[in-house]
Amino acid sequence: MNVIPVPRPRPGARNPNRPVNALLQAQIQHLRSAERNLPLRYRTEIYANAIQTEGEAAAYIREVTEGIHKAHDDAAAERAKGARRQKKGVDLAAAAGRPSRKRSSKAKTKKSGSKRRKK
Repeated sequence: MNVIPVPRPRPGARNPNRPVNALLQAQIQHLRSAERNLPLRYRTEIYANAIQTEGEAAAYIREVTEGIHKAHDDAAAERAKGARRQKKGVDLAAAAGRPSRKRSSKAKTKKSGSKRRKK
């Protein structure tokens, strides 16, 4: 694998008081629409239209991203808990009592004397 050199940013590159640019505004709008699909307990209390600086945008992006990850982790835990509940003895007992159905070789072949009617 080739190593790609990445230069260090200049010392004044990070400025949390800089106004947001169009790229950050677009990212904020995408995260806002993603946040609307989250359950209420994972949503932020930040009003996205009031974000003016890169520092405020970073705080909003961090909180929404953490909310999405937390919602995903909680949903995965619920699915795992549901899967554990389903694997109890009820399914095993029901599977053990089922008779196996095997067709005989006679049932698979058609009778030679039967003819189809034309419609």
